[in-house]
Amino acid sequence: MVLEQNKSIVLEFYKAINQENFEQAKQMLAPNMVAQLMSGAVIRGGNNFVEHLQMARSTFPDVYYTIEDVLAEDNTVVSYGTFMGTQHGEILGIAPMGNQVKFSIVQIDQLANGKIVEHRTIGDSLTMVQQLRGENLVWLSDANSSSVSPE
Repeated sequence: MVLEQNKSIVLEFYKAINQENFEQAKQMLAPNMVAQLMSGAVIRGGNNFVEHLQMARSTFPDVYYTIEDVLAEDNTVVSYGTFMGTQHGEILGIAPMGNQVKFSIVQIDQLANGKIVEHRTIGDSLTMVQQLRGENLVWLSDANSSSVSPE
């Protein structure tokens, strides 16, 4: 029962973020929660984390998180999905070119007393940077599939 409640809380959090309902999102975070971002930066405090998410909307105003798989064990919920958005602000020193990005993310949330107390995001930052720069790289195995033969 607790596992399903924890999954529901995490899914409602991402739904609130997608709908820009930041007040609702704050209610699902412990005041002293800790968030570790893809960049490795650490944000302390639920209000500060929500402020960061609001600021991210200035860079990607149409940001949308899609959650495809959710697993829960004990007090931990792991979700796998995609981050999608169109760049309208500078990020990582890359000027906005209006490029759309879509890349995989894994988010790990720990809960206590019905609140998210720790959040970690791991994402495919290589794909994100390539898309921001407008690069369309083809993997060698895709480009030369006829020259690769299984043993």
